Amino acid sequence: MSNLWQEDCRGLEMKVIEIKNLVKIYASPFMRKKSIGLNGLNMEVEEGEIFGLLGPNGAGKTTALKIITHLLKPSGGSVTLFGGVGSLEARKRMGFLPENPTFYRHLTGMELLQFYSRLYGKNPTRKELEEKLKVVGLKDSQDRRISGYSKGMLQRIGLIQTLIGDPDLLVLDEPLSGLDPVGRREMKDLIRKVNMEGKTVLFSSHILSDVEAICNRVGIIVDGKMKKVGHIGEILKSEIRYIDIEFEGMEEIDWLNEYGDLKKEGKVIYLRTKDTEKKDKVLKEISRRGGRIISVVPQRQSLEEHFIRTLNE
Repeated sequence: MSNLWQEDCRGLEMKVIEIKNLVKIYASPFMRKKSIGLNGLNMEVEEGEIFGLLGPNGAGKTTALKIITHLLKPSGGSVTLFGGVGSLEARKRMGFLPENPTFYRHLTGMELLQFYSRLYGKNPTRKELEEKLKVVGLKDSQDRRISGYSKGMLQRIGLIQTLIGDPDLLVLDEPLSGLDPVGRREMKDLIRKVNMEGKTVLFSSHILSDVEAICNRVGIIVDGKMKKVGHIGEILKSEIRYIDIEFEGMEEIDWLNEYGDLKKEGKVIYLRTKDTEKKDKVLKEISRRGGRIISVVPQRQSLEEHFIRTLNE
C-alpha cells in the first residue's frame, strides 16, 4: 500500500477528506531551482459541510485541490478521501470543477451533458437533462454551442456536469470567479441547494463575502500551510470591533461621552462604544436613569478583515 494514498474503507467512520503533512515541490529542470507549492498542509473536511479554502494567489489552494482530485501527485504526506483516495470507487464519489473549465466547444449544452452521462455509464432522457439545465437557467440555451457560452454559463453547466455522477463530494476551484453579481448569487444558491441534498462541498475562492455567506467552515492557507481553520462563527466570535446601543427615554446623556460616540435622532439615542468590557455597566446605568433599551448590536470584524489580519500576523 502506498504511503501517499490508502485504500477505501467504507465500514469505518471517517472524514470525507483528511490531509496530513502534504508537501508539493515543483522542480524546474532548466533553472535548477525548486519551488514549494505546499509545505506540510493539514486539513480535514467533514461530511455534509461547505468548506471554503482561502488564501492569496500562489498560496497553494489550487495545488491542494488538484492533489485531492488526483490531477497532481504529492511529493510527500498523505491524502485520504472517504478513507482512501487510492481507490477508484472513492474517486467515483467525487465531482470536480476547475477554475477555468474547458469543454468541447463544438458541442451544444445538451450534447455536452449527454456526453458526460455516457462516461458515467448513464443514459438519461432528454427531458431529464432539460430539467438539470433548467435548474441552472440554461434550458433556453441547451441547443447553443459551448463556444457561444459566456463565463457564467460555462461555470453553471460545469457545475451540472460535476453532478451527473451523483457524487458525494464536490470540489470546486474558484466557482464564483469572473461572475457578475447575479451570476454569483445563482451559483451560491446552487451550492447551497446541492449541500442541502446531502453533498459535501469543498471550494476555493477569493471573494470573501461570498465565502462568509455560505460556508460552515473556512481554512486560510498561507505559503503552502494552513494558518487558521474553524467555523465562521468561532473565527469571528471574538472579533467585536464595537457595540451599537440604541435606547430612548433619557434627556441627560452627556455622561455617556466617555464611553463612545453619541448621536441623537428625535427621541432615539445611539451610542457606539468600543469599550466592550463596560457594556453591561452602561446598560445598567441607562436603565437606572430611566432609559429604555431598544437594541444592542455587536459589530464584528468581517471575514475579509480577519483574512487580511491573518496574512499580516
